[in-house]
Amino acid sequence: MKDLLTELLGRPSGVVVYQLLDATQFTVYLSLIAFVGGGLLGAVVALVRIAPNTWGKRFTIGYIWLFQSTPLLMLLFLTGLGVPRLFGMNIDPWYAASISLTLYSSAYMSDVWRGALESIPQGQWEGANALGLRFLPTLRLVVAPQAMSVALAPTVGFMVQIIKGTSLAYIIGFSDLMTIGKRWAPVAGTEPYIIFPLMALIYFALCFPLSLYSRRLERRMGTVKTVQPVATA
Repeated sequence: MKDLLTELLGRPSGVVVYQLLDATQFTVYLSLIAFVGGGLLGAVVALVRIAPNTWGKRFTIGYIWLFQSTPLLMLLFLTGLGVPRLFGMNIDPWYAASISLTLYSSAYMSDVWRGALESIPQGQWEGANALGLRFLPTLRLVVAPQAMSVALAPTVGFMVQIIKGTSLAYIIGFSDLMTIGKRWAPVAGTEPYIIFPLMALIYFALCFPLSLYSRRLERRMGTVKTVQPVATA
């Protein structure tokens, strides 16, 4: 691949394009880690948030406020530079970036899923309770299947925010698309006004299909529709 691009584009253009494409895989890997990790943690936070437990609700509200109010760049600084230096330890940029993006993603995804769960009419909970189902069986059998159709589109759409968020991980030394691009931009023989638009094009190629898919899911699944009772005389 590298030889082919070098032959087609010459040096150093072919080498730059190859390294940008090669670094894109790490952007994708980090995005998937943050999406899966943030999704699992966000699901737990959302469940505790709607559970009938006052202290659990207070904790999750504080958790969401904390990580939604803290800039992602600050989280990266703390996990990649601040905390390790405080305790005199070294942390791999992979771990620091994964932790930061997972915490950041979980705070937002938990809100998305909480909203989807709470959009289901209260009558669904009451009906299941009348049948003798407790909280978790009601959630698993009745509420969650309906909430999925509401949450799926915004969840896929949030993946775009995660991909764009990975571009900040270069600040702690994570080698991804942004890092390689910034490394090549000031080098003699390369043109920054070509490298940066090329990087933007790669990010666009990653994000735009997800945006289209999210909109398609919204049109296909729509929102939960409830039948309003008809008043009778």
